[in-house]
Amino acid sequence: MDALTYVTNEMLEAKGVWVSGQTSYPITETDIRRWAMATYYPKKPPRIYWDAEFAKGTRWGDIIAPPDFNPFAWSLEAPRGTPRPGLVGRKPDGKPMTGMNGGQTDRYGVPMRPGDVITARSRLLDWHEKEGRLGLTLYVRSEIEWKNQKQELVRTRISTSIRY
Repeated sequence: MDALTYVTNEMLEAKGVWVSGQTSYPITETDIRRWAMATYYPKKPPRIYWDAEFAKGTRWGDIIAPPDFNPFAWSLEAPRGTPRPGLVGRKPDGKPMTGMNGGQTDRYGVPMRPGDVITARSRLLDWHEKEGRLGLTLYVRSEIEWKNQKQELVRTRISTSIRY
């Protein structure tokens, strides 16, 4: 008899394969200002995020977005596509898997600026299984990459999903 595993054939086939995601609307100064105001509230955000005159004198020469800015926050529709393998599914007995966020790590590249159009893509990096107090547990790591229209790296996120 085969040992119990939550690793599917779809996961094996998807490992390391980039999948296209969303493309943002062009980022505006207003988008950046509103994001900064909301995330720094009740304090005043740094001037680089809202004061165009001030920003002209910086090394960027213009307003830039805070690192946590999400250009996909105002999408009209949820992106269509294939769910990322390993993050949804059922146990071999047909029961749904329970899951939780195991954390994430972000690495930032160039800042987002007014006029930028950001494209996202993702891939399944790897996984491992181990027996825990909740039974067999699957730890899945995936990577999401954002690039601007110049193909400059904006952000890379490594996420861990825990499924049992």
